[in-house]
Amino acid sequence: MHNASPKKRLFESFARVAKAMASPNRLELLEALAQGERGVDGLAQASGMSVANTSHHLQILRDGGLVLSRREGAQIIYRLSDDHIPAILSGIRQIAERQLAEVERIVRDNFDSRDTLTPVRRAELIDLVHSGEAVVIDVRPPVEYESGHIPGAVNIPLEQLAKHLDRLPPGQEVVAYCRGPYCLLAFDAVEELRKRGYRARRLEDGFPEWKAEQLPVEGKKD
Repeated sequence: MHNASPKKRLFESFARVAKAMASPNRLELLEALAQGERGVDGLAQASGMSVANTSHHLQILRDGGLVLSRREGAQIIYRLSDDHIPAILSGIRQIAERQLAEVERIVRDNFDSRDTLTPVRRAELIDLVHSGEAVVIDVRPPVEYESGHIPGAVNIPLEQLAKHLDRLPPGQEVVAYCRGPYCLLAFDAVEELRKRGYRARRLEDGFPEWKAEQLPVEGKKD
């Protein structure tokens, strides 16, 4: 391949990046890392894989230039190599939703059918918060919230929601968000809040998409 044109060599490198992403397990790891940096054990727990299998997939992602790692004591900590990766994942999702009938059916039957109200768009959420009309809750686990969150968001993990309703100001709409558009935590939170009489909606996607739009973020910097 030494005689290949520069363009061909570039496309070979681009294909290497795409090949590193070509696994459902690795896409899930990228989504997990879009919440913030994490050790191998935490990523294994988030993805439901063994530590050995998680390490194997992380090595492929690292070789493809998609993640970086550093050592912290006995732990290897991983993070996304580029802030544009969530936007790439979002682009893949949108193409699949529009072009693959199976994806459209899964989304319709398992997500759209659960909530008929239009989710809150990012710009709308900013306006609602600034006007004092809404409170934002982050229903992800604390470790993800601490790695980064929407400014002013209150961290109430889904399993603790019923115990901390007193943290929600009366009379305000509640907007819940979690890891992304297919994260069921926000769906479950909104459903629970509506049963208890709250006006509640979901953010249109999740924290990674918010961050990818270069919107303000609070919490630890990667």
